[in-house]
Amino acid sequence: MAVPKRKMGRARTHARRSTNDKISAPARSVCPQCGEVKLPHRVCGNCGFYRDREVIEVD
Repeated sequence: MAVPKRKMGRARTHARRSTNDKISAPARSVCPQCGEVKLPHRVCGNCGFYRDREVIEVD
């Protein structure tokens, strides 16, 4: 089994991980009823519709 000769520095480790461990922004979609931006596969918080039917009543 391969064993490193020297300890890898903290800066080098963090620099390598910084490019691969980034969190991407959550996906967004547009509500077909009101045009508000919402998360996909979720009830619209603005109008209460999901898949062309009203799921919750919003004042």
